[in-house]
Amino acid sequence: MFRLHKNKKRFVVVPPWLIIGAVSILVPVFIFMTMDSINRQKEQTTRLLVEKGGAIIRSFEAGVRTGLGMHWGEFQLQKLLMETAEQSDIDYLIVADASGMILADSDPLRIGTVYETDLDMGKTAVSRKLSWRLVQNNQGADTFEVYRGLSLSAGFGQEFTNPFCDQLASPEKKSPPPLGLVVFAGLNMAPIEEARRLDIFRTIWGAVLFLLIGLAGIVSLMLAHGYQAARSSLSRMRVFSDSLVENMPIGLIAIDAGGILSACNRTAEDILHLESGECVGKPAVDVMPLELKEFILPGDKTTSPVDKEVTCTMKEGAAMTLEVVAAPLWEHEEVFLGSIVIFRDMTEIKRLEEELERGRRLASLGGLAAGVAHEIRNPLSSIKGFATHFRERFVDVPEERKAAEVMIREVDRINRVITQLIEFARPLKMNMVPGSLPVVIRHALALIEKEAAKRGVTVQTDIPTGKWEISLDADRMTQVFLNLFLNALEAMEGGGELRVSLLRQEKKSVRIAVSDTGIGISAVDLPRVFDPYFTTRPAGTGLGLAICHKIVEAHNGEIFLESEAGKGTTVVLILPGTDS
Repeated sequence: MFRLHKNKKRFVVVPPWLIIGAVSILVPVFIFMTMDSINRQKEQTTRLLVEKGGAIIRSFEAGVRTGLGMHWGEFQLQKLLMETAEQSDIDYLIVADASGMILADSDPLRIGTVYETDLDMGKTAVSRKLSWRLVQNNQGADTFEVYRGLSLSAGFGQEFTNPFCDQLASPEKKSPPPLGLVVFAGLNMAPIEEARRLDIFRTIWGAVLFLLIGLAGIVSLMLAHGYQAARSSLSRMRVFSDSLVENMPIGLIAIDAGGILSACNRTAEDILHLESGECVGKPAVDVMPLELKEFILPGDKTTSPVDKEVTCTMKEGAAMTLEVVAAPLWEHEEVFLGSIVIFRDMTEIKRLEEELERGRRLASLGGLAAGVAHEIRNPLSSIKGFATHFRERFVDVPEERKAAEVMIREVDRINRVITQLIEFARPLKMNMVPGSLPVVIRHALALIEKEAAKRGVTVQTDIPTGKWEISLDADRMTQVFLNLFLNALEAMEGGGELRVSLLRQEKKSVRIAVSDTGIGISAVDLPRVFDPYFTTRPAGTGLGLAICHKIVEAHNGEIFLESEAGKGTTVVLILPGTDS
């Protein structure tokens, strides 16, 4: 039985792994943000120091140019350099030539010495681009050194001499040619390092604070989300179950304890031909077919599920085979909620089972008939031989001659039946080649044209133009159509209309319909028309339609009849087609 159980109330608890996951996500994020902030502060500090060093160098250059215009000597220029370096945040100012020799320095004791660097002084002397580097300082903090080539000759001619070289030049040549000069400005980073350490400290503590706040926020959001999830879980389950029930490939009907139909999915509406959405809320006995009313289970604890196969008669009168399972619904085995009925259409499956069983039966019967036919054919030959002998012997005795001729005709008729039986029993040898289906149909119609006119039957065709080529055995299919046309003519003894239509269906299949306005076939006889030796005509052998069925099956096609007594018959053939 189906049971429904209530869930106990539970507190919303945040799992530890969820908090660990949040921490593992937030910590790298805040570490990255902190490092990014520190790097940006460092880059900003570097940029400011470079700009400051550049401003000092430009200021010094301006002073040098002014001094040159006033014909200052080396002493005045050295004094300008020392005065410029007296600012508290400047460690030193150095002017060196392309060989690294110090020509001017805020520390006069270093003039004339070589300034040890790992720079390409020649290339640096001709560059006007500001560059920087960190230089170790014995007093604690490193020195931020900004340097570039010293531009002195702007506005002056090429004959301008190096103002810093007079004291270092030889007595023979007091004013050597201009040399490339590099100016170095060393900036004290102690106050900046202290401020940066303070900023880093504040940034780290700010990040820790924001991390804690973020964790608290995430935990709060998780708690709120858990509450919301618990609140909406029933709604989601209901949507899921409704979608599942609505789209499941079998029919489902739910009936409450009062016998009211409370749920019906789309498949159930299609199978039972119910109006969409209008059957819910109505009494189940008024909606369901009579054969299904026994599945409306009572609220008895002894009631067990029912599994049964029933044949229902639909509103249109058609019969349908259903496999039905019904079970009661209980809540905690105390409250009866109703019953649920699920079913599926077994009509087509039953038809296929009957077709398979008929094929097995025909195979067994065919094997038996083939053996019997061979045993009968030999004595028939002897009987026909004696009958022929008697007909020739009693030429002058009309009665005896007539009896012999009747005997010969009956033997020939039996021989034809045996020939058909052997043909039906043995496996068909098909010669499948591309052929035009309209040509085959028209050829078969031409063979029965005179017989149709004799019986007063008009022939109407609806065969489109075109090749309509399919893979077929033209002789076998001609045999099928000829048999169907002759059966139709015999069903219209008083005249009528024979109609043949051809059309293309989906999946490239071809549909041929042969209709007549004859006496039709009763509903009792209709399921047996393809059985061998079943016939409603006194002179029929009962093998014609059975052979037709076998030939169509060999073409991987289908054949079936639609008929009603007194209203004619339609034989439909479905054959696999092509794109042409």
